[in-house]
Amino acid sequence: MKDVTETPAYVVTVTQEQSGLRIDKFLSKVLPISRNKIQEAITNQCVSVNRQLIKSNYIVRATDAIVAHIPSPIDLETLTPEAIPLNIVYEDDHLLVIYKPAQMVVHPDMAHRTGTLAHALLYYYKHLPLKDHMPTRPGLVHRIDKNTSGLLVVAKTAESLEALARQFYHHTVTRTYYALVWGNPQNETGTIDVNIGKDSHNHQKISAFPDRQQGKRAVTHYQVVKRLHDVALVACRLETGRTHQIRVHMKHIGHPLFGDPQYGGDTIASGERYASYKAFVHNCFKLMPHQALHAAVLSFTHPVTKVAHSFEAPLPENFIKLIEKWEKYVTAHRHHVGQIQTFDQTSFSFLQ
Repeated sequence: MKDVTETPAYVVTVTQEQSGLRIDKFLSKVLPISRNKIQEAITNQCVSVNRQLIKSNYIVRATDAIVAHIPSPIDLETLTPEAIPLNIVYEDDHLLVIYKPAQMVVHPDMAHRTGTLAHALLYYYKHLPLKDHMPTRPGLVHRIDKNTSGLLVVAKTAESLEALARQFYHHTVTRTYYALVWGNPQNETGTIDVNIGKDSHNHQKISAFPDRQQGKRAVTHYQVVKRLHDVALVACRLETGRTHQIRVHMKHIGHPLFGDPQYGGDTIASGERYASYKAFVHNCFKLMPHQALHAAVLSFTHPVTKVAHSFEAPLPENFIKLIEKWEKYVTAHRHHVGQIQTFDQTSFSFLQ
């Protein structure tokens, strides 16, 4: 169970008359909390029955002892500005472009109620427009995952927020990511056009649905930058921008992102099984203890001046060192992957 010691606990014992209901429906009847909030708490492992974590479809039984740590909804009063340093790449009167490091959450949720980018933005900018009228989305036109580094555009005015949101909706914003993936993609370039959506068994994960019967359409274009025998550096350009899109799409074609714990990238997915190789890979995991994914390029039309803007963020230091470790490994073991050259992201045309 997640650390929820600072969150008030609701303790409920099920009576004989109350048995037979789904736990989310049962709790929404006995607690002054919406069913959606209860389902979110269950997904975030904040609800237990008889000291065991359960899923939303659990059917309650008489004498079940339920403990639910469900925080009150986050609102403008609880979203306290925090003096967290921001790495601002560009700024004018209408917008700013920010570099977000890995490990920083963009906006608060039940598991991350402080220390987010949203808290920092409120500290430095007092009157940002709210995306979808939500107090937890000050100026935030889009987001990237907690453990993904890279560029974000933030709107400073309502006009800019509306115009930028429209560009994202019509897929006219260019977003290109670097990813280190397991295995050796068969083709130099490719397009993954596969629906993705919430996993029916685990709402914290996203699944691919090739039959188009579920989920929403998602399109990722990719190109191999460098092959490193058991892993490959690829550039992925998003046509759509679904949650976990690159991570799910690359796993779907058999190449999960290196270090990705949710989608099978935090175990050895390619290569030898020798002790020395395992030790090498685990050292790489220590260097990159999350998915190796970086939002490198962000291009859009300025919402007011209508001038095209393009920004590029260099790879973070640990990502560069990770690539260098694999280059040295390939060279030392004389794998036939072509000439190994020092990686230079500025020379890669696919990013433009």
